[in-house]
Amino acid sequence: MIELGQLNRLKVIREVDFGVYLDGGDAGGILLPKKEVPENTRLGDSLQVFVYLDSDDYMVASTRKPRAMVGQLARLRVTDVNKVGAFLDWGMPKELFLPFAEQLRPLTVGEWCTVFIYIDNSERIAASAKTDRFIEKNPTDLKVGQLVELLIARRTDLGYPVIIDHRYEGLLHHQDLFREVKPGQRMSGFIKQLLPDGKIDVMLDKPGYARVDPLAQKVLDYLEANNGHCALGDKSDPDAIRETFGVSKKAYKMAIGSLMKAGRIKQDPEGIHLVA
Repeated sequence: MIELGQLNRLKVIREVDFGVYLDGGDAGGILLPKKEVPENTRLGDSLQVFVYLDSDDYMVASTRKPRAMVGQLARLRVTDVNKVGAFLDWGMPKELFLPFAEQLRPLTVGEWCTVFIYIDNSERIAASAKTDRFIEKNPTDLKVGQLVELLIARRTDLGYPVIIDHRYEGLLHHQDLFREVKPGQRMSGFIKQLLPDGKIDVMLDKPGYARVDPLAQKVLDYLEANNGHCALGDKSDPDAIRETFGVSKKAYKMAIGSLMKAGRIKQDPEGIHLVA
């Protein structure tokens, strides 16, 4: 069964001049345009693709990955506004529709807004800025110290409201910030505390860990941006370390040593890795 607005793994069943058709089961053949067909693709190959609707409401596949999928939240830029709603850049050829009825206030081109992506009553992919009704209120599966994914929503006097794992709303207090963050940014964080009223506080450092020096933080930032792995360990080439981090091998070894001592990373023959 095809999951609209999600990644699907589909088999190539037919080749045409303008692309290939993928096996959509009951939905029939789904076109993957020629410009997106991976090199050396053959009949019978299985491809991971994102399935959405084109301008004529036909299912179409893409090897691109959108900024967010159905069931997720994202902060997206408004690219157009007309009499029926606004359109958002979500990284796909067809822009994402945000109806007027799903806006908190009228939007203008160039603005950014946090939205939830869903399937509307007409079976089309759409966005809603009224995210409250999609946010879960009872975080029974969270615990203090748990590693989570954060979406920075906006800035307030208290701090930055965040979306946690696309499901809950929390707050990153100014007092717990040690580096710059921006609305729309995604990053890893930790549950700081779960309050009796259901509110959630988060932080960027694991609770109980001391803040790290700038170089160690640079290493952590690199790991977060590279799936938790860096090939450079304490025995790596000094030139490679300097090229990547702009520091001497000695300084780098001290930084990763402090992170290993704090339990933030581990090292093996393949390099260093974040510890969840």
